[in-house]
Amino acid sequence: MRVLVVEDAPDMNHLIAKTLKKEGYNVDCCFDGQEALDYLLGAEYDAVLLDVMMPKLDGFSLLKQLRNRNFETPVLFLTAKDAVADRVKGLDLGADDYLVKPFAFDELLARIRAMTRKQVGNRKNQFSIADLTVDIERRTVVRGGKEISLIPKEFSVLECLIRNKGVVLSREQLEDQIWNYEFSGSSNNMDVYISRLRKKIDSGNLPRLLHTIRGVGWVLRIDEAEEMQ
Repeated sequence: MRVLVVEDAPDMNHLIAKTLKKEGYNVDCCFDGQEALDYLLGAEYDAVLLDVMMPKLDGFSLLKQLRNRNFETPVLFLTAKDAVADRVKGLDLGADDYLVKPFAFDELLARIRAMTRKQVGNRKNQFSIADLTVDIERRTVVRGGKEISLIPKEFSVLECLIRNKGVVLSREQLEDQIWNYEFSGSSNNMDVYISRLRKKIDSGNLPRLLHTIRGVGWVLRIDEAEEMQ
């Protein structure tokens, strides 16, 4: 899951990003509203954590522009402005939630989970296909009753695939979700993660779930022919 952190205080920005990365999120960081707008116009995010008082473009103005452009990405305001009028203004502009500083990081993580569940129409943080179950909150993967150990990037790839099960995702779509703007690695990295995932979730199991669509990308689905075996 890809999150944009927009906070002009460097220490707070880095602390939030560090916490989210430990939880397995892919994180990009911005330090003013204009920079955030550029990021949001150039990539897709699953959530935005947005400060209100920022240089160049404040959080309220940024959110207004995003909603006027029909951006539906969930937005959580993080701000020291705790007046009821400020909270009402933020929510009326289209924010999904509002958290006043200082806050507990456990609460921040819970609120991110809640608003992203709402966005995808899933009240649980658990996704299944055939006998494969992925628990996003606990970061566990189980197939046929057996738990499968994945490294963080493998889990992120699988999370993206199972959230979009039945939909063919291109290399670019997966890479946008898994890596941030700072990544400059080999284009073969995705092939490596897909190969590892296939061995871990499909080896010795039927039906096969992870399929390569040549020249297009990858998809997590059950093929009818294999389901009948």
